[in-house]
Formats: sequence, structure tokens, C-alpha cells
Amino acid sequence: MNQFTPHAAFPTSLLEENDGPGVNPTENPTMGEIISRRFSRRGFLRGSLAVSAIAATVSPIALLTAEKAQAAGASAFSFPEVEAGVDDNHHVAEGYDADVLLRWGDALFADSPEFDPTRQTAAAQARQFGYNNDYVGFIPLAGSAEHGLLVVNHEYTNPHLMFPGIVQIVEGKISQAALTKEQVDIELAAHGGTIVEISREGGKWRVVRDGRFNRRITATTEMELTGPAAGHDRLKTNADPSGTKVIGTVNNCAGGVTPWGTYIMAEENFHGYFSGELPAGHPETANYKRLGVPESGYEWAAHYDRYDLAREPNEPNRFGWIVEVDVMDPNSVPKKRTALGRFKHEGAESIVAKDGRVVFYLGDDERFDYVYKFVTAGTFNPDDRAANMDLLDAGTLYVAKFAEDGTMAWLPLAHGEGPLIAANGFNSQADIVIEPRRAADLLEATKMDRPEDVQPNGTNGKVYVMLTNNTRREEVDGANPRVKNAFGHIIEIDEGGDFTATSAKWEVLLKCGDPSVAEVGASFSTATTANGWFGMPDNCAIDAAGRLWVSTDGNNPKATGRTDGLWAVDTEGEARATSKLFYRVPAGGELCGPVFTPDDQTAFVAVQHPGDGGTDWEAFGRPSYYEDLSTRWPDFRPDMPVRPAVVAITKQGGGKIGV
Repeated sequence: MNQFTPHAAFPTSLLEENDGPGVNPTENPTMGEIISRRFSRRGFLRGSLAVSAIAATVSPIALLTAEKAQAAGASAFSFPEVEAGVDDNHHVAEGYDADVLLRWGDALFADSPEFDPTRQTAAAQARQFGYNNDYVGFIPLAGSAEHGLLVVNHEYTNPHLMFPGIVQIVEGKISQAALTKEQVDIELAAHGGTIVEISREGGKWRVVRDGRFNRRITATTEMELTGPAAGHDRLKTNADPSGTKVIGTVNNCAGGVTPWGTYIMAEENFHGYFSGELPAGHPETANYKRLGVPESGYEWAAHYDRYDLAREPNEPNRFGWIVEVDVMDPNSVPKKRTALGRFKHEGAESIVAKDGRVVFYLGDDERFDYVYKFVTAGTFNPDDRAANMDLLDAGTLYVAKFAEDGTMAWLPLAHGEGPLIAANGFNSQADIVIEPRRAADLLEATKMDRPEDVQPNGTNGKVYVMLTNNTRREEVDGANPRVKNAFGHIIEIDEGGDFTATSAKWEVLLKCGDPSVAEVGASFSTATTANGWFGMPDNCAIDAAGRLWVSTDGNNPKATGRTDGLWAVDTEGEARATSKLFYRVPAGGELCGPVFTPDDQTAFVAVQHPGDGGTDWEAFGRPSYYEDLSTRWPDFRPDMPVRPAVVAITKQGGGKIGV
């Protein structure tokens, strides 16, 4: 997810693509250019006359694959498709239940206070489920698919939806008042993550409120910096002269669960939490410019010096990392694993390679930035959990370079190799992991259209890259007729069965958007219905059967007539590139964090920022805020605001999802 809503700019509409400044200064080829050249080389759609000749109801690429896509019965999915649309509620396929499991403010501990949105405190929030749930992971306990730990990231906060009385309307103009220190402290406590025990009883999931592993991690939790950058001068501050300890984690978007059962929290848009200016000539000036620091979306610097660049110029270097949490020890210190690099992380999904090394796939979610992977130096030991606990401190970080002939290379970001030397400002591996974007620039990596989730599939050996969109792309030709990539696409990587490989092949699985508009150039199969197409792929999941599920971020009801949701996407056989809508969210919401239990009998999804925007939904047609909400999902009570929530989806009568 990359919809960062600056506090000072309320009301920011979900129409806006507010995903950072797009700060890649290089002339490296974009993925759009490479796709366009590749299709041109293969003779697809030569010239503009081909575009104008396409039937209005069928997309260009779909015509080319029609013979293989006619048989809907070949699909790996079987469920009645949800009708695309928009209203104030959520909807799931017929024959399924979508039960709200956890809402913002729900109690997590025996001593947690009950949620009272009019009297919320930071102390209460720290004992309750946080805000804007994004990544969701499930860690079985004792090997059970019906008893485990749910791990959930809390990405950011929407004060205008959270706090009563802060939105003002004067002479028709709407604004948001400055937050008090207490409100900022509530925001700090609402960030981070939740670890909570859950169990399924009588076919329904419930929270185990007194679970011994239950834990809240917040923006005030003490953490340890490990790996190549730990203790480096660039990470030292007045509060931490050692450069090895940091308070808190922020903007935790997608994430992951490691093969050894730890919880990964990825730090994404950390740039928006900082304010102020660096001292003139400060050595971090270029580094921060490349990351868009500061954006000053939050007001935390007004109350805490460490978010003010003038007072703590090194503090931003302590964010933008992958955080690992040992869920089996509620007192453990979370670790920021610097070997995996510092950027706007969108998840860290992993897989054990044939030789026992573990491979993590990483997206840097900004226009024109890169796709990475990290291969551990050590190997996974399935019989000794403790032996795996520091695997993320040593390994090789790679960045992707795609070629127009359908091949690609994973280029190592290793000190001393190629241009990654002292003459270019890289004095050690620490400098590389602090500035992997700049290192990747020098290696001429491929500029991508907002890489979000990158998911390996252990069943078919492929890797799926979600590229959400990039409306600043201007390359146009007959093979790629979109002036702007407003709807995104999905890349499929084939590493030949070896996830540690440094070379691979790639294909475009899907160009997203409405296939009925020829100029969009979508490539869904002709078996995809009017409800089945989607735009803006964001998070994704591979279930136990190896099937791909895609969630979206940015479907604009005014423009597309639909909200975000969860789609089932065929990747194999005759039905390849066929998509079906399984679940959709309320107005203003985004669907995040799909994950399946090991038996595929439950899908957990996160509904983030429901009720945001308001002007995008014509039936509401005005800004949505605490006192005047476009929806009061999931409680639908006049005394309760809209609440981000995690939903458990199960099949009525039991059975596997989508079968």
C-alpha cells in the first residue's frame, strides 16, 4: 500500500496517486519501455492503426491469447463471482462468510480497556489493536491450521477519521486542526504491529484475549539495529551514540513470515514522518533527496526532536529497514536487519531454495524504483529454530535488471564490485545498504512502476511482481498504447527452479485495467467477466494449492465504478490470465494482507482506511470525516467511527476457499 495521506493536506482523495515524489534521477530504462520494446520485437500490434481497429469489448493482448482462454472451466477457481460496485459495506462470494475478527481499538489483553473513541488515550491504544491494518500473517501453533498467531502491520493513521472535533468547515472550506501532543501519542501507539493468538471453534475464529504471546509493537518500542550498518556513524544520534538502538518502527506496510516462524515488518513511507531542514552542506543531503526526506506529512516533530532534521539529522537513516520479530518471546527486542537494505519496503516474502539458503523478495514502492532480492549466506535448519535466528544478518542483496528479450539479471549490491567503490561514496557495505537506491542507480537497474508485493510460488517455481501504477510514464507506441500506466501490471519471473539464480526469464502475466476500453491495453483473458478485471495490483498471496490471489489499491469508484477487493487470478493452463472477483471492501477502503491458513480453509484479509475520501463515491459526494462519514463499517453504530479491521473468510459448511 502506498497511499500516504499528509495530515496538513486533508482531505486528500484516494483519487490522488500520492506515492512519494518519484525521485529517481537516472536515465536507466523504465519497465514500460522494456515491455514496449519486447512486444514490438515480437510483432505485437504494429502501429496506431492496429489499436484503432480493435473491437471495443476486447483488449489487444487478450485477442492474441483468446484460443487458450475460452474454457472458463479450466480455471483453478470455483466460486460465484461477486458483482463489482461500491457501497458502504463489504461483500464476499455467495456461499462464504466474511466475519470481522479484529477492529481498530479492540482489546488484546485481559487488562485492555474497552474502546472509547471519544476518550482514547495513548496508554489505551498501546493495549488495543492498532490502526490501518495492512500485512496479515498466520503462524500455526503446534502445527494446527485452526490455532495460531495472527501478525498484523499497522501502517499509518488518518486523524480526520480517528479523532472527533479536529475537522473544521468555515465558509465552505474544510481544514484539519493541528494535533495535540496526546493525539500524536495516540498515533505513535496506533502504528507498528500486533501479535495475537486466535483459534477456530465451531467454525468461527475468535481472539484469545489472554494469549501468552499477545503483543503490541509501536512507534515507541525499543529495537536493535543489526547487520552491516549497525553502529555506523551515519546511524548515530544524540539519543543513541552507539548507532545500534532505535525507538520504534513506522509505516509498516506489507511484511512476511520467515520459514523459521518469525514476523517481518517492512518500513515503507518513512520519509513523511520527518520535518525541518538539514544543516547546510550536511553529508546526508543527497541521500535524503533520493528518498524524498522530509515530506512533513506528520506533526510528530512539533513534539519530539528526533523527527526534526535540524536537531537529529541522522534519524531518518534509522528507518526504512526490514524489522524481524521473534513472536515466541513477547519480551524479545525486535531487530532491524540492515543487510536487506534501506528503502521504501513493500514486504519481504521468502522461500527456501534447494540448497537450503533462504531468498527474500523485496519491492521498493515508488515510481521508477526497483525490485530486489536477498539471499542468505547461511542455510535454513528446519530442526533447530535457534540456529536460524540471525540468518538475515549476512547474505547478498540483489537488484533486478530486465532485458527486452525476456531475460533478466539479478545484480549484486556488493561493496567493491563494479562502481560500488569508495570513489563513488561507498566506503563499505554499510554505505551500500544505507543507500541501495543510489547503488542500484549506478548498476543501471530497471526503473519499475511502483513495485509492491513480490511473491515466490513454491508450487510452480515462479515469482510474481505486483506493479501498482505510474501515471508519470510518457512512453507511447502501438504495442503499449497507454499514455500513462494508470492501472499497473503483473510480471512473472521464472528462475528455472533455482530461487538463488542470478539470471532468469520474465513475462507479463497481466496488464491491468478495463478490457472493454481498447486504449487501456489490458490483457485479461476473454473468459474474464466485467466484474473480474481489476487495476492497481498491490498485495498478493499464494495459497497452499499454488494459486495466485491479488488485492488492489486505488480502484476509484468515480472512474471505475468499483472499490478495491480480492481477485483470484489463474496463472496456468488454458485459463491463464483469467481473473474473478471474490471479495470487495466498503467505500474508501483498500484490501490488504491476504493470507491463507495452511489448509486453505480460511482467508484473512485486512480492510484499511474504510470511509476515506468521500468525494470519490458519487452517492456520498463530499469529504468524509469523523462527524460525517461515508460509512460506519464495520459496526454501523452512530456512536462508533469507521474502523479498519481484519476479516476472516470461510466457506459455509466448511471446505477449502475457492474450490
